[in-house]
Amino acid sequence: MKVVFVGPTVPDASEMAGEALVIRPPARQGDILRAVRDGTTAIGIIDGIFERVAPVWHKEILFALSQGIAVLGAASMGALRAAECAAFGMIGIGAIYREYAAGGTVDDSDVALLHAPQELGYAPLTLPLVNVRATLRRLAERQTISATHASAIEDAAAKLFYKERTWPTIIAGASLPHADREALAALLRAGYVDQKHADALELLKELSLLSGADASRQGWRFNATSLWTRLQEM
Repeated sequence: MKVVFVGPTVPDASEMAGEALVIRPPARQGDILRAVRDGTTAIGIIDGIFERVAPVWHKEILFALSQGIAVLGAASMGALRAAECAAFGMIGIGAIYREYAAGGTVDDSDVALLHAPQELGYAPLTLPLVNVRATLRRLAERQTISATHASAIEDAAAKLFYKERTWPTIIAGASLPHADREALAALLRAGYVDQKHADALELLKELSLLSGADASRQGWRFNATSLWTRLQEM
């Protein structure tokens, strides 16, 4: 059994995965341990909950790795945890993971967005900064937006709280000529790059192809602690 924790990044993951993967909601503390207890052979982490409840704990990822279970991460919480646990064998997937691993992206909130609940299909309500940056890079590479405009838009987006980051609020806060704002907003919407979604699809593909022989092999010892013991008793 291969388990993937995903929500707003790929709302239709269940239909895409078919029978190859078991889709579970965004990960929270204790979910990885439960997956190990359920007999999973590989785990993919894409989305995770981090505000209303305790987020997925590094220690439980290390425990899964110590049991020879492959753990892959991408796009959102998965990219963060993969960058933090790569030295212990967690596998990072995609451009966003590589940005965190290289230190080009450092803020956890750069992958965050406000979204509707599971009952409403996890519909996105705001924009993650990593997607804003990917969109600006693509448009700049195609020379459809100037470097000056791209820089002003990125600066404005980076200053916003992730729950307030939409194209209207970004454009409103950017240092741009008033006459250019409407045209730029339309250009950004039309050329939007959902890098989180692209990275997540890459993880789903990699995980579906993963065989038992590809499971993690760690060269370190897992040390149980009092907090770990309490988590196991929950």
